This record gives sequence, C-alpha cells and structure tokens, in this order.
Amino acid sequence: MNRIKPDLRILVRGANDVGSAVAHRLFTAGYSVVIHEISLPTTTRRRMSFTDAVFDGRAMLDGVEAQFIKRLYLLRGALVAHQVIPVVVKDLYELLKILRPNILVDARMRKHLQPEIQQGLAELTIGLGPNFIAGETTNLAIETNWGESLGQIIQHGATHPLQGEPREIDGHARDRYVYAPIAGTFHTALQIGNSVIQNQEIARVDSVPLLAPITGILRGLTHNGVPVTQKTKIIEVDPRVHNAQVSGIGERPARIAEGVVIAIQNWEAKHVH
Repeated sequence: MNRIKPDLRILVRGANDVGSAVAHRLFTAGYSVVIHEISLPTTTRRRMSFTDAVFDGRAMLDGVEAQFIKRLYLLRGALVAHQVIPVVVKDLYELLKILRPNILVDARMRKHLQPEIQQGLAELTIGLGPNFIAGETTNLAIETNWGESLGQIIQHGATHPLQGEPREIDGHARDRYVYAPIAGTFHTALQIGNSVIQNQEIARVDSVPLLAPITGILRGLTHNGVPVTQKTKIIEVDPRVHNAQVSGIGERPARIAEGVVIAIQNWEAKHVH
C-alpha cells in the first residue's frame, strides 16, 4: 500500500469489472476512493468485481475489500480509515454534494449509450470506453478496446467506436453470452464457477428458460432476483474448462486501470501542490 492521500477524493461510477479494477488500483496506490453504483446492478462478472457488495454488504477482490455504505454520514470515517472501498447507491448528485470529489471516473461501460457531459462535476473527469470525447463529455478519456491502444490516455477527441464482436476465447466469441430475451426478473440457482454443458438450463427470466450456449464454466451470471431489460447481457460461459478465469482482476481491466492511474498522476503533478 502506498502513502495514503486523504485530501484527493476520487469517485468511480460503476462497480463492474472495469470500475472495480480502477477503484482497486487507486485504493492500493493510496487514494481515497468511493464507488457509485445503481441499487440493482445487472453485472455478470461479479467475482471479478466489487458488485456483490451491493447485495451482500461486502465483497473481496484480489485482497481488497469493498463495503456497502448505507448512510452517507459514515462515508468520511470510511475514507479516513482507508481499510475498505466504500460502495454507495444513493442519488449521484447527493453523493457529489457530500463527497466533493476532486476526480470523477465514469467506468459504467455503457457501450451503446451516449454519455452525458460530466465536465464540471469534478476538477478532473475521465470517461472510459466508447462514445467519450475528451474535452467535451469529460476532460480525458481512456481507450478500452482490445489492441495496442488499450489503456491509452486520450486528451483530445474520441475513443474508438465499439468493436463489433467480443474477443475470441478458444474459438468462441459472442456465442459465449446469453442476453435477456424479454424484460423481467432474473432467476438462477447456479453460481459463478459452476460447470455447465451446452443446452443445460442455467436460469430463467420470469418463466422463460435460459440455456447454456456452450459447454464450459460460468464466468458471468447476473445476481439472482435482479430485474433486467430485454437484450441485457446476463450469462457468460468460459469454454476453458480447466483454466477459466472467473475471479480476480482480468488483463483488460488491469490495463485500463493503469491508464487511469497514470492520467491522474499526470494531472496531480500539475495541479496538486
């Protein structure tokens, strides 16, 4: 753990695998970090993130604990103690008023949606992923597509458009995923890490059964009981039966997080004295 920097407060929007990797990296670098999330996230890679803190009160990721903070007056004490990363689901603007972050990182990874303008919500704003425009939507942007530019800091202009297909694993790309066929409530009795065989029933949205698209290990699974909209990604199967990664920080989130840390350190060198 590096020297704690209590006077520099960072708000990360999104407890998915990318947002969690960013928060983890910043926390271990000594920054005061808070994660903001919605009350019922549909995140699938829950063991690769802090998402389950929303449901279970706490979550561990690679040696760091995140803790759900129900009352905002407890936030200051949690930040001063620097033992856990607080996760908050309150209204964003209520949180901004109390936290007054120096830095805001939008890590929600809403790939198909146009992000709102967030410049001005903090001294430095950083957007991760497609559709962010450095200098317009946020001060800076970070490239999140696989490739040589993954994790690159963009000071002017847009990140790359959303790539058409997911990265292939053992010959499987989009066929590894299951999307909600209808809007409804997601129900499952299985757990991330369970083995599944192709066409096995994994879950249901209301009464509609959802079958394993391929044989493998459950890497992603939306939390039981969460409402989902049609076409939401809710299941991911890793075909690597013997060496699937279902927990811990993944390579891509780690590289994105490193880009965020470098961007913040560069800004800090110029603006914090």
